[in-house]
Amino acid sequence: MQIPIQLFDIEGEGFHLMMQGKINGMEALFLIDTGASRSVFDPTSITKFIEKPTFKRKKGTVCGLGGDKLKSATFTIASLTLGDIELNNYEAVALDMQIVNKTYSKLGIPPIDGIIGSDILYRLKATINYRLRKIRFTKPKSKAKPNK
Repeated sequence: MQIPIQLFDIEGEGFHLMMQGKINGMEALFLIDTGASRSVFDPTSITKFIEKPTFKRKKGTVCGLGGDKLKSATFTIASLTLGDIELNNYEAVALDMQIVNKTYSKLGIPPIDGIIGSDILYRLKATINYRLRKIRFTKPKSKAKPNK
């Protein structure tokens, strides 16, 4: 299945890729970030989709751009849908993304509800076609995890 993607020009310096999906059956906008090791969601804005998320503090720190060390937590998304693929009981990472949405607002880009990172892109064998502005996912055949 191919899903349309939007390319947002970031002040002539490059592009950010966005796609529509669903969190618990409600429309959501996602940034596609091939450099992000995990998919992340803002703990404040996730309450639009999950009434009372249960956050579990994650040991250690997450490294962000510029080497910033950020504290994170995990929580469960009952249903994360990308095109015709539904991921059930997805263990998501909560990370404050308010600065990202504040910057997007200044650039006239809509706020995002999450970042789809390499954990999902790898699992679903994502292929991005820039010319057609589409992303294709392949349904996973098993619950096998990638080798570490």
